[in-house]
Amino acid sequence: MDPLSALREFTIRGELDKIIRFNDEFRFGSDYSFVCSTSTAYRSKQGNLYTLETLVYYIKNHHVKHTDYIQNARTQGIPTVTFPDRKPLLDYLTGKVSTSDSIEFLVPQNPRFPDLPLPAIDEYRPDDAVVSGSNDVVEPGPVDDRARVYGEPERIDYMALIRSSERPLKDREALLESKGRNFHSVLTTSTRREEERQRIESQQRKDGLVAKSRLMSADERGMGGYGDEMGYDPNPKPKMHMKGGKMGEGVPIILVPSAFQTLITMYNVKEFLEDGVYIPTDVKAKQMKGLKPDCVTVQKKFSRDRDRVVTAYEVRDKPSALKAEDWDRVVAVFVLGKDWQFKDWPYKDHVEIFNKIKGFFMRFEDDSLESAKTVKQWNVKIISISKNKRHQDRAAALEVWDRLEEFMRSRSHS
Repeated sequence: MDPLSALREFTIRGELDKIIRFNDEFRFGSDYSFVCSTSTAYRSKQGNLYTLETLVYYIKNHHVKHTDYIQNARTQGIPTVTFPDRKPLLDYLTGKVSTSDSIEFLVPQNPRFPDLPLPAIDEYRPDDAVVSGSNDVVEPGPVDDRARVYGEPERIDYMALIRSSERPLKDREALLESKGRNFHSVLTTSTRREEERQRIESQQRKDGLVAKSRLMSADERGMGGYGDEMGYDPNPKPKMHMKGGKMGEGVPIILVPSAFQTLITMYNVKEFLEDGVYIPTDVKAKQMKGLKPDCVTVQKKFSRDRDRVVTAYEVRDKPSALKAEDWDRVVAVFVLGKDWQFKDWPYKDHVEIFNKIKGFFMRFEDDSLESAKTVKQWNVKIISISKNKRHQDRAAALEVWDRLEEFMRSRSHS
């Protein structure tokens, strides 16, 4: 684009403030850049072509009284627009008129023949072909007829003509520099997410080590997995997990559904079983920024009495990831009420599952009975909680613990 057209475009768009002088050139935003002394296509009535510097200064000060405008321009050493040219020039630059007799767009010279004017070139049609003196067909396209004087057809390099009249402001390397853009916030956000993920994983490992160390210390004292809330028990008991008639070794496992439509999930199981507080899954997932742990360690921190209890459990939601020996440590499951939850489990039917594993079904107390229609046919304990009365959550959590401990004691004595 030529300087005059660029100035008119920015004037009509009201973006004159984006035309910035930098050393000896004007920069039109990030679109164009021209030397200040470049002659424009607007010719004054006195016969000379106005420079870009003159027109930029005028359009930015056209509201100033003509005598003051001339005095200020001379103080800065800038040539001025004559009084007869002010109104026609302003009308053209502001878009009130689309053209003017004073405009003379110069046709760039052919770089190969600078001493000859460019010829008038007919409209190019792809179907046309330029034929030389022989029967050979030359590639279609306009041809500079003057080149035949020198013995060979010459194709016009339009890109060279454009580059000769314009100065590119940016190249492809400059565009990659992203000046004026700051990606620090993106880096900060990603760093925080990574730190939060590492913190959760570290806490999970810590909880697992604490639970395993307590169980190991209990085993060394011959307590077999029983103990009070601090892990002590004066009466040794057998280990807590069944394995072919004997309890399996290791931390007990509680399974929860991976689906969001169940009340207890990997997101909120720790607060419910440890603190006796129910937090909806969507709320807890938002707090954890969607980072669901693979394994959660829970401990019973409250009780109605001083009964001896197992101090720690592992909670998981991926039964398919369990090894054959891990199933001997599974002691409880929160059921979704769907048969597909037990697909590929190493048991033949629901009777066998809930004979070896304690089942729980969580529901809101005001839900319809249809939601528990299927689980009523299974040997599971239905636990009801209120949607709004959070002070009742502790009693529901205690009921889960009581039923689980009763089930495990009965299995260990059998």
